[in-house]
Amino acid sequence: MLFPTFDFAIFFAIAFTVNWLLNPYAAPWKLAMIGLSYFFYGWVGWSYCLLLLTTTAVAHFGGVAIMATRTERSRRWAMGISVSALLALLGWFKYYGFVSVNLDNLTHAIGLGRQMPLLQVALPIAISFFTFMAVSYVVDIYRRALEPARPLDLALYLSFFPHLLAGPIVRGNELLPQLRKRRDPDQIDYSRALWLIMTGLFKKVVISSYVASAIVTPVFTDPSQHSAPEAIFSAWGYAVQIYCDFSGYTDIAIGLALLLGIRFPINFDAPYTARNLQDFWRRWHITLSRWLRDYLYIPLGGSSGSEGKTMRNIMITMVLGGLWHGAAWTFVFWGALHGLGQVVGHLQRRRRVERGLPPVADGPVRIWVQRFLTFQFVCLGWVFFNSSGLSQAFAVLGRMVTGWGEPSPLVTPLLVAIIFGSIALQYVPTLDVARLQATFSRQHVALQIGVLAFALLGITTFGPAGVAPFIYYRF
Repeated sequence: MLFPTFDFAIFFAIAFTVNWLLNPYAAPWKLAMIGLSYFFYGWVGWSYCLLLLTTTAVAHFGGVAIMATRTERSRRWAMGISVSALLALLGWFKYYGFVSVNLDNLTHAIGLGRQMPLLQVALPIAISFFTFMAVSYVVDIYRRALEPARPLDLALYLSFFPHLLAGPIVRGNELLPQLRKRRDPDQIDYSRALWLIMTGLFKKVVISSYVASAIVTPVFTDPSQHSAPEAIFSAWGYAVQIYCDFSGYTDIAIGLALLLGIRFPINFDAPYTARNLQDFWRRWHITLSRWLRDYLYIPLGGSSGSEGKTMRNIMITMVLGGLWHGAAWTFVFWGALHGLGQVVGHLQRRRRVERGLPPVADGPVRIWVQRFLTFQFVCLGWVFFNSSGLSQAFAVLGRMVTGWGEPSPLVTPLLVAIIFGSIALQYVPTLDVARLQATFSRQHVALQIGVLAFALLGITTFGPAGVAPFIYYRF
């Protein structure tokens, strides 16, 4: 069930009504919200509800087992078994096909024939997101950062429909306390919630959809038929497409949750203004970045060991982060590219410290050069991220070199304005955006309704006839 659809509008109207009618009654409210969330997920595929239920059961009994054991060794075993079971579910559904095909090709190449059974395993939507939330829940209990939740609370924490399909990846200590207390309808900033929903819809339905159809899909489908400027703009266009698609989803999810009295953490912070890759990952998909940092990079040793171990930890984290996005060599390459870029940046900073050199003075030119180069590197990675295979990615990159002097009908003034304008908007100070939202919130209700109605009319007018699924639904 896609957010920008009439079906979801009906569903959310029911969910909103049930949410506030049952708000005074804790257990009925939780049961109702769980039921609605499972209905929402079941709309995608009812068989997948069993997977979500199994994940919830594993996380619950894992947390209980960790708390029931007395020795540190037993606690570690309980945590390890629980996390392994959760990752095994993820591995089977998401990576069995990738691993079996590559092993089968390897055995065939070395003369052993075809050895692997090639089964068709359907990938359940959202499995990566609720699995990571379940893993963080179990590990936080082991770290004594979280107490085991009641079964109803845990079931709602993992299935709550605004974040279920594509995040944000919300921690237990962020969401569980909100599920245990009554929400005050008078404290809800309805204007901000509707603002987020409308801006999210505009980014997804209008901007992302237009850029995809105008330049990204044609070029990536058949790179050989397009010029160098078109190939370059397709990479820049995909940067805008995926940002507007995913941040648009996040805005809608945060707004929907806020209408229900629940607050989610932010997931994007003007990522294309980053000055280096480390800064980019502090701003892009923030809830995934901090998950990888806290549950993978730091447990591996982080930057506390030798220089070699630090570089190893960075590469492992980024490659596995790439693989999390999809079972394909393009995602592995994308993660490795970002890992290598961060390793180079880490070495440059460390070498400067070791040589006793002072920090380089920041000036406007240096800052803008850093931002420009970081954005180009990120776009290079997006070429692999959006390609069906490495050959397609290199074909797109090849046209950037060999396709000069050819006509570029896809690079229109409107496309250029939308791409550059979308990136430029990220440079608007956060405080100014907050002031604009606050100004909107202070207006009379009739004026707010009029503005929202006009915005919805614009989205409907300029958006495509049908709405494609959000990119991150497949992860």
